Amino acid sequence: MTTPTDGFDWEALRSEAVAAMEHAYAPYSHYKVGVAGRVEDGRIVTGCNVENAAYGVALCAECGLVSMLHITGGGRLTHVVCVNAQGEVIMPCGRCRQLLWENGGPEMLLWTVSGVKPMTEVLPDAFDADDLD
Repeated sequence: MTTPTDGFDWEALRSEAVAAMEHAYAPYSHYKVGVAGRVEDGRIVTGCNVENAAYGVALCAECGLVSMLHITGGGRLTHVVCVNAQGEVIMPCGRCRQLLWENGGPEMLLWTVSGVKPMTEVLPDAFDADDLD
């Protein structure tokens, strides 16, 4: 895992994701996930995965992140990183990529397993509100 060198403190954001991961509830898969994001006003929001015996209703860490974003005042995500239990950077699932697009837009930066990428690369040809017209 290589730390990005674009001037943003990605390592501090990854540390916040690791701290969030420690609160994950994963008794079934044992796959703990944490996520942290920076909001355009400078706030840091976090989330962790929460599993359920009815597997289909488990909540990904990004769901918690987006909830915290809106509970604490809304806004747009600018930078996001997701980690596993070892603190390694991981990719969000497809549903969560859509959540990040909706709340960060095409310019949001995501630290991926292959470096920092804008959402336009993580979710090309994304579906959004413009498609509802």
